[in-house]
Amino acid sequence: MMFNRSKAWALALLAAVFAAGIGAGWTLQAWADQRDGGRRTRGSRAMVEHLTRELELTPVQQDSVRAIVERSKGAFDALWREVHPRYDSLKQRVRAEIRAQLTPAQQERYLQLLAAREHQHRKEDSAKDSRSGGRN
Repeated sequence: MMFNRSKAWALALLAAVFAAGIGAGWTLQAWADQRDGGRRTRGSRAMVEHLTRELELTPVQQDSVRAIVERSKGAFDALWREVHPRYDSLKQRVRAEIRAQLTPAQQERYLQLLAAREHQHRKEDSAKDSRSGGRN
């Protein structure tokens, strides 16, 4: 029983770190997009361009990195599909716990803040999809 509980905690921690990384990435990307007017590219192309600038990759290295990223995309997508429901569940639980600490007026404002944040994320996701042809 203890092993299963430890494993569950480890997986929960991994999911939380993964989600935090995604959140930080989205935040940094939104900030970067504001700075350059949304001209930045996305996905494997963006990663290869960034690494090429930072590491001075040769064309052969660029092709290899691009192939690695593209080959790994399915595994990352599968992992996110597995973790995402647990992330959403944890997020809802945390939000409920926070709401329980607030006055009714604060709860109303908190829900408004969350709704505005969700709207902004949907808007950013929609803009990303339109710029990348539906691929990130």
